[in-house]
Amino acid sequence: MSTFISLLSFTDQGIRNIKDSPKRAEAFKEMANKLGVKVKAIYWTLGHYDLVIVMDGKDEAVTSALLKAGSLGNIRSETLRAFSEAEIGPIIGNAS
Repeated sequence: MSTFISLLSFTDQGIRNIKDSPKRAEAFKEMANKLGVKVKAIYWTLGHYDLVIVMDGKDEAVTSALLKAGSLGNIRSETLRAFSEAEIGPIIGNAS
């Protein structure tokens, strides 16, 4: 399993329907879970991004979950693959 951090921004549609955001987040968790993705945290944020989601899952499953969520028209996402200290050690070692 890989860890991903997604930075999300509301679309015009998403912000117009902001009151539904907590329900949409819960629906995303359920949908992602069915795909084998564990949503570790969802944060509503101030600043450039409106939401931050931390997830664990296979690359394909996380990608599918984000594409499915994006296709609903409420959010746009930018996703980062995150590495733990244990994971990055061997990667850096191979780069030396």
